[in-house]
Amino acid sequence: MTQATKNAVIFGVGARNGVGAELCHQAAERGFHVFVNGRTEEKITAIAETIVADGGEATPLLADVTDELDVKNALVKVAQDARPLELAVYNAGNNRPSPFLDVTPKVFEQMWRVICFGGFLTAQATLKLMLQQQTKAARQSFMFTGASGSMRGKANFAAFAAGKGAMRMLAQSLAREFGPQGIHIAHVIIDGAINGHMLQKNYAGYLDKLGEDGALDVAAIAATFMMLHDQPRSAWTQEIDLRPFKETF
Repeated sequence: MTQATKNAVIFGVGARNGVGAELCHQAAERGFHVFVNGRTEEKITAIAETIVADGGEATPLLADVTDELDVKNALVKVAQDARPLELAVYNAGNNRPSPFLDVTPKVFEQMWRVICFGGFLTAQATLKLMLQQQTKAARQSFMFTGASGSMRGKANFAAFAAGKGAMRMLAQSLAREFGPQGIHIAHVIIDGAINGHMLQKNYAGYLDKLGEDGALDVAAIAATFMMLHDQPRSAWTQEIDLRPFKETF
């Protein structure tokens, strides 16, 4: 790979066969120096080292996206790099189904903080930096990873849907405010099961029942984010939904 001339930061990176890690790898393949964010140093270091071993450029960025000081310090590190930040993706947040009467206030708040509040903190710090670094030649994007719960609240998913629905509204507000300023804000709804680390590890039988191409492929998901970043500003997509061909909706 050639030397990277621009930066990307992916918030919410876990196992290699997850959406966040795949986004990091595809961004690196496209010439970005990638800041790999997560709360587990071992995981993000492993992803960064794999990218470097493949000829790309990456730096681990340890930070809790729900902590304002952590986020600010993380973006200071990004800003200290000489290359402009052109791509950012907020991918943090996990699904946690539970009967509504079993959801504690603590769990509800924690899910909202990771899914939505972290999106607010990272977007605010990132967009501020993007505006400071903005040039006519730069192509700048901030994207959010959405889910089925972004559009509809199903039984046993009240806490998850509350956070994802709020994040969707956040994305729409940012798109209307920062789109005219030249920053592409997009919301990617992943409507279906993802054939990644979580399901492969804990629900392999479920994936088998879905059959061939019955779950979303992480590489295909990440490729959509890259496509959105490449869109000319005369035809931007604010929201897109992805699902397997056999998924009901």
